[in-house]
Amino acid sequence: MQITRTSMLTGITRTIDLPVTPGQIARWQGGTLIQTAMPDLSADDREFIMTGITGDEWDAHFNSEEDQG
Repeated sequence: MQITRTSMLTGITRTIDLPVTPGQIARWQGGTLIQTAMPDLSADDREFIMTGITGDEWDAHFNSEEDQG
């Protein structure tokens, strides 16, 4: 299923094809924890669904903050 999200960090909109069903999305939107509704997704893929942030974007953002600290 193609999921489109806008990153909360950068504002970039991306579409990623993820192995989820409309039913899983509905369960999550209905209040089920995302890791329960979509147990086969990686943590990075779940983060993308929730916030639009990719794993690479997360690493780049937070590694650069650590470098400045």
